[in-house]
Amino acid sequence: MARECFTNPTNPYHYALHCISGRWKMVILHEVDTFKTIQFNHTRKVLPITEKVLSQQLKELCEDGMIDRIVDETKYPPSVKYVLTKSGEQLLPILDALYIWSIRQMHEKNIPIDTDAFAVHRSDKYLDELLDIMKEHGFQPNVEIERGQKGK
Repeated sequence: MARECFTNPTNPYHYALHCISGRWKMVILHEVDTFKTIQFNHTRKVLPITEKVLSQQLKELCEDGMIDRIVDETKYPPSVKYVLTKSGEQLLPILDALYIWSIRQMHEKNIPIDTDAFAVHRSDKYLDELLDIMKEHGFQPNVEIERGQKGK
C-alpha cells in the first residue's frame, strides 16, 4: 500500500492518523519513550510483531519524523537504535491521553483488557488515572514486572 503524499491541502485529522496509524506505531512510540532507545532485535523479541511489520512501522515513523534511526558504525556489526525526535516527544502526551481514554471506554463497555496494558504503563501519569480499573482487574501496580511479561 502506497504512503500518502501531502502536496494538496490536507485535513489535519487525516495527517495525524497518517502519522500514527498502523497497528504497532503507538506501541513502538511508547516503547521508545519508556526505554529512551530501542533496538530492532530486542523489540522484535518483546512485541508479538513480525520482522517485516516492525521494519515497515519503524521506517514510516522515521519518514514521518517521529523517531530517528541512529547507526553506531564503531561496532561490528553496526549497532542501530531508535530514539524519539522532538516531534515524537510532543506527540506522547496526546497518545497518553488517548490510551487512558481507551482503557476507560473499554472498562465501561466491558471489553476485556489485556493485563499487559497495565504492566507496561506503570508511571504515575497512568496510575493516577487508572488505578481503580487496574485494581478491579487484579493488577498490583507496586509489583515489579519484567518487560514483555504479563502482569497479574
